[in-house]
Amino acid sequence: MIGRKVLRRAALAVVTAAMAALPCVLAAQRAQKPLTNADVTAMVQLGLPAQPILDLIRCRTPGFDVSPQAKAALFAAGGAARAGDMQRIWEAMTNAARGSAPGQRIAQATHGRGGEDAGSCSQPGTPAGAAAAALSPAPAAAKPRGPYWAMPTVALLAGGGTQALAMEKTQLAQTKTKPQSLAGLAEDTAVTQGLQAGINTATQSAAEHMSSQLGSSAVMQAGAVFGGLMGHRTPDVTYVWGVPGPASSNVLQTTMPAFQVDFARAPGVNPDDFVPEIVKLTPAQNTCRLVGATRGKQDAASQDAADWQVYSGFVEDRVGVELRKQARGEYALSPASPLVPGEYAVVLRPVRRNQKFSGGDVSRGQGAGLMFDALWTFSVADTAQ
Repeated sequence: MIGRKVLRRAALAVVTAAMAALPCVLAAQRAQKPLTNADVTAMVQLGLPAQPILDLIRCRTPGFDVSPQAKAALFAAGGAARAGDMQRIWEAMTNAARGSAPGQRIAQATHGRGGEDAGSCSQPGTPAGAAAAALSPAPAAAKPRGPYWAMPTVALLAGGGTQALAMEKTQLAQTKTKPQSLAGLAEDTAVTQGLQAGINTATQSAAEHMSSQLGSSAVMQAGAVFGGLMGHRTPDVTYVWGVPGPASSNVLQTTMPAFQVDFARAPGVNPDDFVPEIVKLTPAQNTCRLVGATRGKQDAASQDAADWQVYSGFVEDRVGVELRKQARGEYALSPASPLVPGEYAVVLRPVRRNQKFSGGDVSRGQGAGLMFDALWTFSVADTAQ
């Protein structure tokens, strides 16, 4: 008699345990695949708060890359404003990758939080459920862009770790002076005044639409400055790209820096059409640093047709580099020889000089035009070795 009672109690305990575990099993079945860095980056770029992301990391089977390069890419996606969130998220990803099962992580994380359980992983209205819904496939017409693209990132490799460099934005000005050299353009008052005043064609609305990390200024009609050029035909002018400020805030004490560059999922960009390069920047009258220049019709920056060979006659001070392709749109980049002290930037450039661009995309910094609008600056100090 006692033996039968013991057996019934044991069977009941097994059934109870199985029922308790059922939500977690169902959640795992619905998950179908491990949670990846790309998933976490997508949620960050969609603007989800940290807690739903943390809860989903604790619920799902991890498939994370926790290398220094992956950390730099994640922090770059979050930006400086979310550095604290990124640290918490990264720690959760690292803990998950080191081996505890989802159920154990949930128990550890929810201890003292009102009795949450693994079922919250899949329940609508809970933080983890909301995060999971953000990653769920949507109908084609309503599918969010966030999970499928990411802004380019550049990380400095130093001391066995990485430091993400902030993506900066160029200003664009016009001048009548032909682009013989950046040093000559640096003496052109029209260029420096135009860049300083923010006469450029990258609009805030375009940057906001892309949810990019790029800042921007309002469009000012170049005709107001170059009105004397207007006539019955559209004249050629020189477009000059510059970056505000006399020096970069990233000061390096090495003449041979190494970088990790990733533009594999840049919006509207075919990664096979571009490679990273290093250019030397030319300080201009202590107000900005010139990046490059090219000729084009005065109205080229307002045209949407892809008929402008921006790079065919592009003037810039390229540095010889060692380039190692790691994957599509992912490169290891370093100078081929020690850099002299001065101002530099990592940039993205077309593989083909004759590639055609839409002037509107170039001026707004969107699509393939983004590659002329974005850069990552650094200074090599006089004391660098």
